[in-house]
Amino acid sequence: MRKLYFLLPGTNGKFACGGLWAELKTFKLAQQVCQADVVTYRQRETGKLFLDDLLKEQNLDDVIFVISWGFDIAKLAAKLKQYNVVYHAHSAGYKFNLPASIPIITVSRNTLGYWGQKSPNSLIYYLPNEISYEFKNLHLERDIDVLVQARKSSEYLLKQLIPALQKQCKVQVVTSYVEDLPGLFNRAKVYLYDSAEYWAQQNVSEGFGLQPMEALACGCQVFSSVNGGLSDYLDPGFNCYKIAGYSQEYDVKRIMKVIDSSISPSLSADFFAEYRVENIIKRLQVILNELNEFFDHKQQQSGNIPSLTRGRLTKLFINRIYGKFQKKYFQGL
Repeated sequence: MRKLYFLLPGTNGKFACGGLWAELKTFKLAQQVCQADVVTYRQRETGKLFLDDLLKEQNLDDVIFVISWGFDIAKLAAKLKQYNVVYHAHSAGYKFNLPASIPIITVSRNTLGYWGQKSPNSLIYYLPNEISYEFKNLHLERDIDVLVQARKSSEYLLKQLIPALQKQCKVQVVTSYVEDLPGLFNRAKVYLYDSAEYWAQQNVSEGFGLQPMEALACGCQVFSSVNGGLSDYLDPGFNCYKIAGYSQEYDVKRIMKVIDSSISPSLSADFFAEYRVENIIKRLQVILNELNEFFDHKQQQSGNIPSLTRGRLTKLFINRIYGKFQKKYFQGL
């Protein structure tokens, strides 16, 4: 099995974010299946490989480069076109296309569907992000009525809904990194998450949305947007509530009803099994076996399925119109 090189611009400083932590978590899981290393390509870091140095090696047929940083994908794909490359897709909506020679692993079914339409000749797989076992319901007394993390939250949530709720209940707004997030979720009755506005401004999608699932696992009632990858697992009316529902007053009414009624989530362990480490390792083993078979084949055979380029789509459209014209005017001749 080929070695994996996870390409990241850097692993600290300005590159620190949820997407980085999710990718590093996938890297750690991959190490349980095969050899894997982190390779940086923008900033050099002590103890880590640097991409430009690595590409000076003569033979890299026995490695797979895993690219994931959305804004850098087009440039990296071009730079690495002669090598074995896999795109680990979190968010969708970036303005680039990929050749069929680059398989795609998506973290949500939402992103899976996006690439299934956009890149129909590529091998595409689904590998969800991991929800670690530290996120679980400890059945503690909950002293926070409403919990919200300011980052990615909508203007409506921060400037309208939260001030209205603060007049009626205990609200905690988190504005910085939390060391013990599972502990905080276990103290909260309701967790609010509204990222649709944030991602609309970025012009890409919510890749997975870890926090609402982590909150659910800890026994919170979740009021959330259901954009992007959140739609994979959030089911308003059944395991969560849709936030920003028509009016601020209606949101307040629904949230207070949940707080006052002490409703407890009834999600079973089976609901989270898909996102726990055991399932992800099993899926990763299957995916990596298939990828290695594909790259063996790619060495012997070039791709020959027509791509859905703009030019080909135009040709198909013309052919379809011409076919209808022939059927209408010449069928009876």
